[in-house]
Amino acid sequence: MMFRAKKPALPATAALLTAVVLAVSGCGGAPADQDGPVTLRFSWWGSDTRHKLTEKLIAAFEAENPNIKVKGEYGDWSGYWDKLATQVASQDAPDVIQMDAAYLGEYSGRGALLELKDVDLSKFDQPVADSGKVDGKQYAVTSGVNAMVVLANPALVAASGVALPDDKTWTWDDLDSTAADITKASADGVYGTGQVNSDAAANLWFRQHGKSLFTSEGKLGFDEAALTEWYEYQARMRDSKAVPPASIITEDASASIDQQGLATGRFVMNMYWSNQLGALSKASGQDLAILRPPSVAGKAAEAQQFYKSSMFWSASSRTKHPAEAQKFIDFVTNNAAAGDIGLADRGIPANSDIRAAVADKLTPADAKTAKFIDEISSQLGGAVPVPPAGGSAAVEALTRYSLEVHFSRLSPAEAAKRALSEAQSALL
Repeated sequence: MMFRAKKPALPATAALLTAVVLAVSGCGGAPADQDGPVTLRFSWWGSDTRHKLTEKLIAAFEAENPNIKVKGEYGDWSGYWDKLATQVASQDAPDVIQMDAAYLGEYSGRGALLELKDVDLSKFDQPVADSGKVDGKQYAVTSGVNAMVVLANPALVAASGVALPDDKTWTWDDLDSTAADITKASADGVYGTGQVNSDAAANLWFRQHGKSLFTSEGKLGFDEAALTEWYEYQARMRDSKAVPPASIITEDASASIDQQGLATGRFVMNMYWSNQLGALSKASGQDLAILRPPSVAGKAAEAQQFYKSSMFWSASSRTKHPAEAQKFIDFVTNNAAAGDIGLADRGIPANSDIRAAVADKLTPADAKTAKFIDEISSQLGGAVPVPPAGGSAAVEALTRYSLEVHFSRLSPAEAAKRALSEAQSALL
């Protein structure tokens, strides 16, 4: 995530995960070798800032656990999931895995994840703890919580001369018209907003229309008519030039966060998860404003906002060191030293004690995020179900066909028909 609001297409992942069934079916973790040091492999994605913080986390854990060594494997989001699927299918998965909600259902459903029975979740709010459960089993532990937001560059807003609406009352139409006005008033190559075609944005749209991206039964929570309306909104933003041309949207989707349009001054606004405010503020050199997403009715209390686990900690079901893997996850979740190192990079800490302990140590951007998280607590909708097995392929289809609309290759109705068919097939 996202939040990388836009998830790039990962065509190989679903096919590779099919092989996981054969690779892990019926296989639990092998017994750990208790003689001598243990080495854990740990994979994650993220920015250079996250890599450096994570290396400090590893060093702190190793200092407290001298018989456990942790070998880091990391990279950008764009290649992370294909690599992980290949590793899992070849029975070479890392012991500890940074996991995203979009893939949790798939990997747990195929037997690739270890049930985490020994990680202490007593300081978690129950819905946050339960967000890592699939079929009642704890396959993941949330690293932090965040929410979907619109981030805006105040310098570029001021330069355009266009005033942003009140984020408590603005609608999707307001977002379109405001972004279009900013594009028109700005220098060439500067657009009112980046892409608004992510699965997270679609889920918010569906929820505000009484539907959802997925149901708790693992089905699609929307129909063809609802998807057509969503794609029609994409077409309106395309035609108004509120968003960049499709070629730029595609390019931005695969860029690292410090090279994306909001970070480089090409987009005045964009949708992200709140935990990315710090990295984007640093990359852009601006004190970015954090705004609520729009709603259909223009009422924040009816916007169906939700807390999302920014990401999760999981472990491979084939790890030879299940106890040590869970010990590492418990450390990064509940240890005060780990909290001091990670702060809010992976979201506002889910452990309430850690959250309180780091409050006065947060950067201004992260403090702003924490304040926003508290402010919307009374404006939340219902909980969001864990995406089912096949969910990432379904999401990929929805995003890919939204680009067909942006490229004007398909009408919203035709794109919705094809996307729905592919998404339904992905969940079978």
